[in-house]
Amino acid sequence: MTQEPTSPTDNALPPSTVLIVDDNAQNVELLQAFLESLPVRIITASDGVEALEQVAHHNPDLILLDIMMPKMSGFQVCRKLKADPATRDIQILMVTALNELGDIEQASECGTDDFVSKPVNKFELLTRVKSLLRVRHLKSELERALTYLNEIEQDDTTSS
Repeated sequence: MTQEPTSPTDNALPPSTVLIVDDNAQNVELLQAFLESLPVRIITASDGVEALEQVAHHNPDLILLDIMMPKMSGFQVCRKLKADPATRDIQILMVTALNELGDIEQASECGTDDFVSKPVNKFELLTRVKSLLRVRHLKSELERALTYLNEIEQDDTTSS
């Protein structure tokens, strides 16, 4: 399922794609409702396997990832994405009912970029989402600038 971006109310964010992954349809709907004020295109997945398929197809900027899911846990999805050079820069926000210190440590060890506990506070979620999207876009801009500078340096060395 895909939701096109609404009119941007936060001009500081460029249009982005957010993948919401949760096996509970009510949680997905709630997160979609929370994000509707942002200039984001929302795609969804109901388990870890479907999440990886959506990532391959849509290359999202941010993933809101539940931990406890059938087929593949959020921990497994996160580890797989962060181990792949093609997907390691996708920002991952774990959204889960688990809130034991061990769960937070495991989320951190598998490479999550941030962590928020259910029940989700709308203000906290929006603040973290905006921050993670800014990080994602700044990283992309930096990579483009570095690529450009490398090209200029190569041109200079070949013309000398």
